[in-house]
Amino acid sequence: MSAKSAINKEVFSPHDERMLAAVQVKRRTNKKIPFLPTGGQGDYMTFICLSVTNKKPTLVSITKVKQFQGSSAFVKRSHWTIDQLQEINGIDANRDSPEFDLRFDNAFDQWVAGSAGDKCTFIQVLHHTCQRHCAGKPKFVNCQSKLLGEDQADISVVVRCKKYLNRVRKDMLKNQRHLLRRGNSLLRRGNTLLRRGLRQGNSILQSATDSVTSAVQKASQALNERGERLGRAEDKTADMMNSAEQFSVTAQKLAMKHKC
Repeated sequence: MSAKSAINKEVFSPHDERMLAAVQVKRRTNKKIPFLPTGGQGDYMTFICLSVTNKKPTLVSITKVKQFQGSSAFVKRSHWTIDQLQEINGIDANRDSPEFDLRFDNAFDQWVAGSAGDKCTFIQVLHHTCQRHCAGKPKFVNCQSKLLGEDQADISVVVRCKKYLNRVRKDMLKNQRHLLRRGNSLLRRGNTLLRRGLRQGNSILQSATDSVTSAVQKASQALNERGERLGRAEDKTADMMNSAEQFSVTAQKLAMKHKC
């Protein structure tokens, strides 16, 4: 677990608060407190923490937390509300630097952060929090414009780009949904036409089959009838031939009789 996570868990969570930012610092000038025992450098680590309450109304606080050498515990040493913060001095508005000052109603501290990046992150979060929750906002002096959101042109471009991309994404989703609905509609129409065509095709095929069957039956019947007529004609022809032979025999017999 990192030091910042441990501070949030040990110092702020038990009081229903959450830590927004923390920066490890050292004093730029030695500050002697008579009633505290003195120690050499490295006896403790100091963190300046920004926190808010979880319950409404939201209360913003700045807390000095220390961790003494040889101990894993974090101890709250000083505490101010955001209304007691008068000024944040970034020391140099033209370059990144780890130095910064905090002026309160009853205190003034000069700090050096572990890095310029840590200091910039802390001031940026502090400024944003003050913009949201502070009625009487403290002064931010000698701070880079990028930390205070004053690069409005760049920010405006980014915001417009994000809005444009969101609009494009929404239009694409809308078009996709429209195309999907149209595709489903066309698919349903195609299925309907296919079923109708199959029914019509089956009907035509059945009709054609019935017609062919009827024609075959009629042709077969005609052939049968013709065969029957031919059979009767053959029978008559045979009878006539028999009759002719008998007549010829009878005629020969009569001719022989009269001849004699």
